[in-house]
Amino acid sequence: MAQKYDMTIGGKSVMADSYIDIRNPANTDEVVGEAPVGTSAHLDEAVSAARQAFESWRYSSEDERIDACQAIVKVVTDNAEELAVLLTKEQGKPLGGLGSRFEMGGCAGWAGYTASLSLPDKVLEESDEKRVVMKREPLGVVGSITPWNWPLMIAIWHIVPGIRTGNTVIIKPSPFTPLSTLRMVELMSAALPKGLINIISGGDELGADLTSHPGINKIVFTGSIATGKKVMASASEHVTPVTLELGGNDPGILLPGTDPVPFVEGLFFGSMINSGQTCGALKRLYVHENDLNLTAQALVEFSKNIPMGDGMDESSLLGPLQNDRQFNRVTELVEDAKAAGAKVLIGGAPIGGANFFYPVTFVTDISDGVRLVDEEQFGPVLPIITYKDLDEAIQLANGTHFGLDASVWGVNRDETAKVAERLEAGTVYENKHAEIAPHIPFGGIKCSGFGVEFGEEGLAAYTSIKVINAAV
Repeated sequence: MAQKYDMTIGGKSVMADSYIDIRNPANTDEVVGEAPVGTSAHLDEAVSAARQAFESWRYSSEDERIDACQAIVKVVTDNAEELAVLLTKEQGKPLGGLGSRFEMGGCAGWAGYTASLSLPDKVLEESDEKRVVMKREPLGVVGSITPWNWPLMIAIWHIVPGIRTGNTVIIKPSPFTPLSTLRMVELMSAALPKGLINIISGGDELGADLTSHPGINKIVFTGSIATGKKVMASASEHVTPVTLELGGNDPGILLPGTDPVPFVEGLFFGSMINSGQTCGALKRLYVHENDLNLTAQALVEFSKNIPMGDGMDESSLLGPLQNDRQFNRVTELVEDAKAAGAKVLIGGAPIGGANFFYPVTFVTDISDGVRLVDEEQFGPVLPIITYKDLDEAIQLANGTHFGLDASVWGVNRDETAKVAERLEAGTVYENKHAEIAPHIPFGGIKCSGFGVEFGEEGLAAYTSIKVINAAV
């Protein structure tokens, strides 16, 4: 019988009236565990616990906040293998490579770095007449909604800066991958003051209740643009501040005449990390028309040496798509591209069986106007689009409502720098893609997001400004 996982509210384990099966995307006949279906009553209970904890935590010292974050580092480090295995079984990503163990390392790294950050008081004016000081104060209860692609690392991105700045947190994980987050928060809660971190789980309707709840003082959401717009509208009812990371359809431009072979590994994993299920992955590659054959051949040949399989197999470097909805979407986008005349170089059809495996797929003879180019595919499929000159490539890359990341590739660094300046994105990479770090602010423009995460700028998003303007 599969293990049941419960919610954690106010430092206590809380059961639900009903549970749902969470299945292994590499073998959908396998039930990994049972997740609780929380209700609005559970949300109210979590808000009450978080608000009660906030009344004392808001006055906690810097040392207390740092100690709490370091306690989280210890929890994720001490329990890394247990959480990685659970993550692999419910999400599908491999244990090795850029998979679950990599994600757990990211959890510890982000938590540890965030613990070291601070937002000291800033003296704006000091004169014979006045002293003006700007302070950063906690907002209250942070409501976090996380996605299914990097569930634990993104949970850390939301939780730790909240606690570091004196807030308390309620997190709601994706209903597709709730188990590892439920377990991680259970372990965290045991090492922290009661009510500092709470977790509820359930469907999308519970997320809607969370974003509109009057007891929530800040919303942090990572997910799709469509849902992000709903979150923003819902939060507006109580003028609740939001941070939204809403994905991207990231373009990459290979400069004319560039030999792709030295860059093929970066291009491949920049697009295929987590089987393409990464918001900031490379999702459109623009190459000069004279360089198409060499570039496509290099990518196809490299992909043949990258094993895809069950994440519990230590040799696997890529896993399945996480859920049936995403599997069907990727399949649909590739079939639509075929119907539009696109050429599939490798892959291009489901592997088959009781799983959500979709093979690495490269597509050419495709252009803007086809859904696979215009929409975010979020899978191991990369359209390779040709251009005649750089102005055209830049126009095509920018001609979208997405604006998360972009990249330019070439050996002439002066030329890559010039192109990078013209690309419209929150982050532009040169000769790399999808590289993030806890000290570098990360966020999108256009419809790809609102606000930033990471670094001091991301930490400040969990605070309000209070100015003390005193006569001397």
